[in-house]
Amino acid sequence: MITPYVASLRIYEPLEAFDGSDRSRFEQLSHEVDSKSQEQFQAIKSTIVLQPIHIDGAHVLVIENEKFISPWSTAQRKFAALEAFKSSLPESITQYFLPEYLEQSIANSPPEVSDIPHVQTETWVIPPRWFSLFTAEERFRGVSDTTAFTLMRTPLQQAIRRAEITLQTVLGAFGQGFVSQEIEDLAEWLELFHPRSWVECDYGGIATYLHRLLLERGEGGIEADTSIEDVHSSLAGLASGDGVAAGRGYERLMNRWRSVAAFEHAQ
Repeated sequence: MITPYVASLRIYEPLEAFDGSDRSRFEQLSHEVDSKSQEQFQAIKSTIVLQPIHIDGAHVLVIENEKFISPWSTAQRKFAALEAFKSSLPESITQYFLPEYLEQSIANSPPEVSDIPHVQTETWVIPPRWFSLFTAEERFRGVSDTTAFTLMRTPLQQAIRRAEITLQTVLGAFGQGFVSQEIEDLAEWLELFHPRSWVECDYGGIATYLHRLLLERGEGGIEADTSIEDVHSSLAGLASGDGVAAGRGYERLMNRWRSVAAFEHAQ
């Protein structure tokens, strides 16, 4: 695992959502190729050797013999990372970290399959709003050799309905604010894709850190993770006006993920 601390939220669209040469290219992709490792390798390589993006890669998901595609959205994600970095520091400082030729290289990257990124990523933690899109029955997890994994997958329309319910619950409990805006942004992003798409949350390498943490606590490893249940328990408490239940679920969740995030400073 090249980048062991990155989790991803991906949208897989059916082939019919793509046009022309992109669709033809995606039809040739195999779901048996380890595209996730390829994506991570290219990401690390691009931080060492500056290179233009010619043809971006994609992840492939096959459900009931139908192929679904999640383009890596490399250029859009570079733009987003660039803007986030620039907004985090004064312009007088960022110029020393971002030479002009680097910004120009990113700006000159060719248009991709879509202007909408199919992938969102987070480092060292998974946002509670991501868990609200899934149920425990939609979770796949385990340990292969010494590497743990967790995937959650659901139809897009189901995820949209759950995001809307989550948004209304949070608005009803707290009103408009930073948390509700993040959920609203997530719901609006989901709405941008083909209605027959699938949504997938992949713990990535973070699963191994979580597995290690839960083993050290004597809780049985990755199989003991109840993040989905904790989020839904907290939302149910908010919906019923039971602040104690809402706080209990949220605290369980945050206690677990704060401990995982602490691994960042132990590297």
